[in-house]
Amino acid sequence: MDFNDTPAEAEFRAAARTFLEANATLTSGAPQRDETETEQIERAKAWQQLKQDNGWACLNWPTEYGGRGATPIELIIWNQEESRYDVPTGPFAIGLGMCGPTMIAYASEDQKREHLPRMAAGQDIWCQLFSEPAAGSDLAGLRTRAERDGDDWVINGQKIWTSGAQFSDWGILVTRTDPSVAKHKGLTFFFLNMHSPGIEVRPIKQISGGANFNEVYFTDVRIPDTQRLGEVGQGWGVSLTTLMNERLAVGNAGGADFPDLFELASKTDLDGEPAINNAAVREKLADWYCQASGLKFTNYRTISALSRGTTPGPENSITKIVSAVKMQDLGSFGLDLMDMGGILNDATLDPANLIFQQNFMGAPGYRIAGGTDEILRNIIAERVLGMPQDIRVDKNVPFSEVPTGNS
Repeated sequence: MDFNDTPAEAEFRAAARTFLEANATLTSGAPQRDETETEQIERAKAWQQLKQDNGWACLNWPTEYGGRGATPIELIIWNQEESRYDVPTGPFAIGLGMCGPTMIAYASEDQKREHLPRMAAGQDIWCQLFSEPAAGSDLAGLRTRAERDGDDWVINGQKIWTSGAQFSDWGILVTRTDPSVAKHKGLTFFFLNMHSPGIEVRPIKQISGGANFNEVYFTDVRIPDTQRLGEVGQGWGVSLTTLMNERLAVGNAGGADFPDLFELASKTDLDGEPAINNAAVREKLADWYCQASGLKFTNYRTISALSRGTTPGPENSITKIVSAVKMQDLGSFGLDLMDMGGILNDATLDPANLIFQQNFMGAPGYRIAGGTDEILRNIIAERVLGMPQDIRVDKNVPFSEVPTGNS
């Protein structure tokens, strides 16, 4: 397949580059700027508003919802170009990549026109309230309850690992509304204001020093039925829409990669000569070069699917599994190669700007976010390779009868 831009795509790429060159700073590999969470949020909102004002926000969304009606390929081109710049997109990744598409698919027309343009312009930040302490990686095992009370639903329970909940304005939420049926059939999906009475957000301190994740507690939180997405008891289907977009959005782990390790091995002394001359080091470099190439061509499959107007399928799970494991292993090898320098936690002293330390500490969480390695392997086995489904002893058992640790 020819992966060169068509004339129209080349014109679009040139326009994107012109905007970025005029309004953003190229990524230099220098240490990340020292700023508070509030300062980062304000900078992210300003950048998102600037993109919206100039027609570069939420490119593939319909124009009436704040987008541009661009093609999937044009969105890929924009993401390729924007990734070269030091711009603060993180606070909006979940809202624009996961919550927005779910709202487009299930919200009413009035709700779309009310919330999506504000999301696209950076006025509201959204989070995804899915994971729970008792459910582990089994989303359908959640226990947060929603009980009908007139025109409202009353929510009680707990979510965990909710990225950005501490600064989010809105969130999407999946709850259990009927424990008398099998676990996948008794779920209902909502969106809610994160400033509603009864919501408590507790940040979780991470090994990296940050606090991006949170525990979120619900105590008699009331949500109007008008903020339900999908039918009662059909929340699993709505959740799959979110999860498909999540795995597409977080498919590539990023971070330090083969070129960074190649450069480190070229500059690092090992037994009196450059480490890259060592046969064992070269063997590891060859492994990661092959993995990086495989990921590149797997991503080309996604681009091909989008160019044909089809939705990328479960094969996207391959990218996440490989890139997340590579991220961890490559980070660990980089730390070993730096010897005592690998314990540094000061970017001004580390010649590699702590990129390998960040890989090593961030990868374990990435291997859980968006689906654990085990779940994604099952998806690949069942939906890509056509192998028999994994044994699920609770598949048709009413959720209220599923044994628990207290049973």
